[in-house]
Amino acid sequence: MKSLKIVITLSLLIGSFYGCQDEDQEFGDIVAPTNVEITMEVIGQDADNPFGDGSGLVNFSGTADDAITYRYNFGDGSDIVSAPSGESSHVFFRTGVNTYTVTILASGLGGVTTSKSINIDVFSSFEDQEAKDLLSGGAGFSKTWYWAADKPQNIGLGPNEIIANDVNNQHTYNAYFQSMAWHPDKLCMYDAEMIFTQDGDGALTFEQTVGEAYLPGTYSPTLGVAGDTCHGSNVVPSLGGVKDALLVPSSSIATIDGGYRGSTISLTDGGFMSWYVDNSNLEIITITEDRLHVRVTEGDNAWYCVYQTDNPND
Repeated sequence: MKSLKIVITLSLLIGSFYGCQDEDQEFGDIVAPTNVEITMEVIGQDADNPFGDGSGLVNFSGTADDAITYRYNFGDGSDIVSAPSGESSHVFFRTGVNTYTVTILASGLGGVTTSKSINIDVFSSFEDQEAKDLLSGGAGFSKTWYWAADKPQNIGLGPNEIIANDVNNQHTYNAYFQSMAWHPDKLCMYDAEMIFTQDGDGALTFEQTVGEAYLPGTYSPTLGVAGDTCHGSNVVPSLGGVKDALLVPSSSIATIDGGYRGSTISLTDGGFMSWYVDNSNLEIITITEDRLHVRVTEGDNAWYCVYQTDNPND
């Protein structure tokens, strides 16, 4: 009986081996896309407005032979965007006329990629100088922000979509969860220190100088690590370094329905304010000289984070 079991096992293994070989043979050749082209439409561009109407909005269209999908790197520090059809729109927010190098990456069979880059000049007129000054203390100054750990609702959770028959606009506030002060499972993040700096020309930067990244349990499985705890730059490389901080117009339905400020903090190079869900856009709800309340989306969820200029650990 033992010999019979061994023969059967070997037969199954051999069958599995040849089955895998057949699947590999059916995969096909690796084909690199060719003749990659990218065209653009700067919204509002005409003889009087050669760089657009100030909205910063540009529509892109890409084509290539043998391409099955596309991605865009817009050259402004924002995340690379997937565009299966080759079409994508992007808003460039740096104030004034700025030159960007936009790259389209065309992927063919087997994942091989061919790219092409173009330079574009785009004008953006959006400005929220007051918010920049409140974040940094003004031109030539820096301001340090901390979690409002000693206040209730320093972190909250709500839906990131309009719920049917909801008359309370749950997508605009922390309807699902509201933390207590010094929430027990978030103690590891409350030592974070985050600095906004504005130079003499009005350029704003951000850096987290103390503390780690907190990963909520809703997002941590994406990285394959433990959730509802803090991790360092070995798990979240974008934790370190100075990021550009751009004030851009908010466009979500939450801003409209909730009466938010209308500005969003957009951090380059994957930046975030201690709470990591791979989203570098912090929609400002309210901001004063000593308090910042923002909304950060994560799929179907929206997180509500509150920061202050008083160090709660003192």
